[in-house]
Amino acid sequence: MMSRILAPAQLENLEELVEFVSHCAREKGFEQKRVSEIEIAAEEAFVNIINYAYRHMGSAGDIEVQCGFEDSERFIIEITDSGIPFNVLNVAEPDISSDVSHRKIGGLGIFFMKKLMDEVCYKYIEGKNVLTLVVNKA
Repeated sequence: MMSRILAPAQLENLEELVEFVSHCAREKGFEQKRVSEIEIAAEEAFVNIINYAYRHMGSAGDIEVQCGFEDSERFIIEITDSGIPFNVLNVAEPDISSDVSHRKIGGLGIFFMKKLMDEVCYKYIEGKNVLTLVVNKA
């Protein structure tokens, strides 16, 4: 059974969205360290949607989040928006080896999202971005 929340893609809803995901993860038995990692990844996705998804559309849209187990081993967080298409998987990994002063700005949050989650998937279907974060229970 998937839990669901729908909220306008606005900064004032960020805490509520993150807390929803956090609550789902705790309810599914994840330890606090893993819950914190899940929160970081989800927050990065939410902030990107809030800041960029609806930027050129004249009005803010919504963020829909569904959480739950696909089976007993895979915790799924599905984040949907109807903003401009944006595939996080196409974002190049940042150069984390060079001096901080010489690095290109951006991409670090997505880099962490990919590193913290066991799987990150993206689809654009029926005018919607669908970002799926997968956390293995084991």
